[in-house]
Amino acid sequence: MELSSKYNPQEIEQKWYQYWLDKGLFHSEPDEREPYTIVIPPPNVTGVLHMGHMLNNTIQDVLVRRARMQGKNACWVPGTDHASIATEAKVVNKLAQEGIKKSDLTREEFLEHAWEWTRKHGGIILEQLKKLGASCDWERTAFTMDEIRSQSVIKVFCDLYDKGLIYRAKKMVNWDPQAQTTISDEEVNYKEQNGKLYYLRYAIADSGLAGNATTEYAIVATTRPETIFGDTAMCINPNNPKTAHLKGKHVIVPLVGREIPVIEDEYVDMEFGTGCLKVTPAHDINDYALGEKYNLESIDIFNDNATLNAAGGAYEGMDRFDCRKKIEKDLEEAGLMEKIEQYTNNVGFSERTDVPIEPKLSTQWFLKMSDLAKPALEAVESDTIKFFPEKFKNTYRYWMENIRDWNISRQLWWGHRIPVWYVFEEKAD
Repeated sequence: MELSSKYNPQEIEQKWYQYWLDKGLFHSEPDEREPYTIVIPPPNVTGVLHMGHMLNNTIQDVLVRRARMQGKNACWVPGTDHASIATEAKVVNKLAQEGIKKSDLTREEFLEHAWEWTRKHGGIILEQLKKLGASCDWERTAFTMDEIRSQSVIKVFCDLYDKGLIYRAKKMVNWDPQAQTTISDEEVNYKEQNGKLYYLRYAIADSGLAGNATTEYAIVATTRPETIFGDTAMCINPNNPKTAHLKGKHVIVPLVGREIPVIEDEYVDMEFGTGCLKVTPAHDINDYALGEKYNLESIDIFNDNATLNAAGGAYEGMDRFDCRKKIEKDLEEAGLMEKIEQYTNNVGFSERTDVPIEPKLSTQWFLKMSDLAKPALEAVESDTIKFFPEKFKNTYRYWMENIRDWNISRQLWWGHRIPVWYVFEEKAD
């Protein structure tokens, strides 16, 4: 047999990998040996491998192969994640190219397209893992929306609900205006953006009665002038001498004409801007906390697609960013813009659609995390679970001690459905 003068990876690697598969060398069945199992962090069914996958899966493969050489019963379970937002976005875009709107389809019709897309593209990343030589037990390949996993999701949801860990509440959430769904905190990427800081004039009301505005103004600095329609208070720091003259007063929201109270709270940074803070409880998580504390009204000014609703008055129907440009012009013409400065700040973007998220007050389902975080932290603090490098123990501790309840519901058609039914009773006359 003549040896090739050059190494041909396509020929050699495919040949031996197929040999390993034919001999079932990666398959595992329970026996008397010490078990060693890794469940692959399931990559999105929409995706293709990137360098992060390469590193992660190489480490797992090294550990699994080492365990096999040590005589352990090693099992590396592969699979893919249904990736609800990412997959739905892919399918919506595909349908749009065919001239079909999601809104023109029933849920069942849309899901037929989604399953078709998943069957066509879902195996790409698994085949790429095989090309890498990953020694997964392919007979155990799982999909997070297959029948077994779906039954498990429903069971776990019901168990957590029965334990009082899942609840429904109206809270501030991250809203993706393009996908038109909530997303978790972990699905928000913050990017440094060059924008503007707008200094707006809020006329001081003489006696707290509408229509008695003076020519005196309280100046508020904001990066989002389009949210003035949702303002329900102005806040000052009670210890700030620069704003002491506003205590007990009311001010008039520019262009809107609505009178709002001036409240006092040490939350306001005396060094930032003018010392006056516009409070928009429905569209800022910190403003929402102030609204709860001082029992302020919350006015939702956006539709689900981030256009202004009826609360926006003459600006109703405008996109939030188009509205910002128009309001800037209108405020200047009305003499209600003090000045504009260039400003750099961090803006949250949706990980899946890459559009700026909109903080939104919404009724959603949440999972209580503090009870779950406690044993997870104890396992690390006691060194039952160890981090390598050890410095990440501090990072993990910070995560667990500052964890917030997880918004688990999504406004999507593709994905697991929350097993909840609502009964509406008609009242007798």
